[in-house]
Amino acid sequence: MLEERTREKLWPRLIEVIENYLTKVDSARVAPELDVEEIRGMLAGLDFAEPAGAVETLDFVADAMWRFQTHSRHTRYFGLFNPASTTMGIAADALVAAFNPQLAAWSHSPFAVEVERHLVRAFGQKFGYDLSVADGVFTTGGSEANHTALLTALMSAAPEFGEHGLRALAAQPVIYVSSQGHHSFLKAARASGLGAAAVREIPVDDDLRMNVGALADRVARDRGAGFRPLMVVATAGTTNAGVIDPIGELAEFAARECVWFHVDAAWGGAAAFVPELRAALDGIEKADSITFDAHKWLSAPMGAGLYLTRRPEILKRTFGVATSYMPRDAAGLGVVDPFTHSIQWSRRFIGLKVFMSLLVAGWEGHTEAIRHQTAMGDRLRLRLRESGWGVVNRTPLPVVCFVDRALWEGADAEYLDSVCKSIVASGEAWLSIARIGADDRPVLRACVTNHRTEAADVDALVESLNRARIREGGRSVRSNSKAI
Repeated sequence: MLEERTREKLWPRLIEVIENYLTKVDSARVAPELDVEEIRGMLAGLDFAEPAGAVETLDFVADAMWRFQTHSRHTRYFGLFNPASTTMGIAADALVAAFNPQLAAWSHSPFAVEVERHLVRAFGQKFGYDLSVADGVFTTGGSEANHTALLTALMSAAPEFGEHGLRALAAQPVIYVSSQGHHSFLKAARASGLGAAAVREIPVDDDLRMNVGALADRVARDRGAGFRPLMVVATAGTTNAGVIDPIGELAEFAARECVWFHVDAAWGGAAAFVPELRAALDGIEKADSITFDAHKWLSAPMGAGLYLTRRPEILKRTFGVATSYMPRDAAGLGVVDPFTHSIQWSRRFIGLKVFMSLLVAGWEGHTEAIRHQTAMGDRLRLRLRESGWGVVNRTPLPVVCFVDRALWEGADAEYLDSVCKSIVASGEAWLSIARIGADDRPVLRACVTNHRTEAADVDALVESLNRARIREGGRSVRSNSKAI
């Protein structure tokens, strides 16, 4: 363990390193030059045989992370749903690392457990749940929350599932998700014993939303074939195109069919906090369960997922266990031991970074940040169209999918890929390629996922795209007469 005099040098240097990163990251390349041999060479001689200096070790790691990381905090990172962490979120994670609370037994960390309970109720209320029944748990991220949703759906359908597993169900359960939905449901199906074949990918309409008619047809066919429809998943903000499924219609359908209704709102769920966006999520309050990631649009440091439910006993039924070696100091206090409420057992205090950020910024501060990012998404669409790019997705959220309007059907994957790689390699910005629709149409994808991104950054991205179009040949392939 480090002596006090060493810590006296280490902590100021740590603060200096963090502050230097926060203030200067925008002057760096957005993405690194990928050199696996250099990275492995840096690590090859580190055999841990001799101790190294604490400050020197800190500087070594900080320098390596500067050089070999895609900087999602950069204002010109237009990529996946990775945050520019809030200041209070960073401070909270440091406190959690120092105090190291153990959230398994309530009596070991009563403040931490009650903070997370308070947050679960606050978020449940924002999504429209009645506080008398709202329940939930913090997770490592959306994948664990979606896995939890599947397990609770199974327990709801067959109370014997916890004891006897899938043998307790008379028929093979199947779940339904949009073809544009998240692939974490495939992992959840595998991990739960259902198998990936139990996941039914439902076609989408012209706006890339789950086709309710196609869902109804598939459910009817599955019932006729002897399967048991278990869960319908609506996606509120698809990864590729930011599209929100028709939540209200799907909620009504799931109720008629007596199946569990889950909304994967890992990213787009934050629209519930913005009055002018809230209507896009109408019906989410009818969901049996909801996935939400605070480490996406609320800018908490990785990772801070939430599983929320309006079925107050389902988590206890799904994960409740009794054992003699866990503390019983809280018996009779009317509290819940987290290890009986979650896939996880021992875990860190995930919710503090969300709690401290909300305390300082308030709901209104986060609402304004989301509103700003939405406005930057609108600006990006406008600037792209002005520059001859065609926007091909419809969503109120700031995910923009686009193609070169000069290309017939905008479907030249090799050309779009070369444009994307050219920009990423230049270090000027970061964006990606996605495939959308029934025909897996290739598109360029840019998402405003950073509350620090400003108009100048959006304009710079469009300028980079225009330069890349020229560099890569700007191929004018049979001008498409169909408007994009």
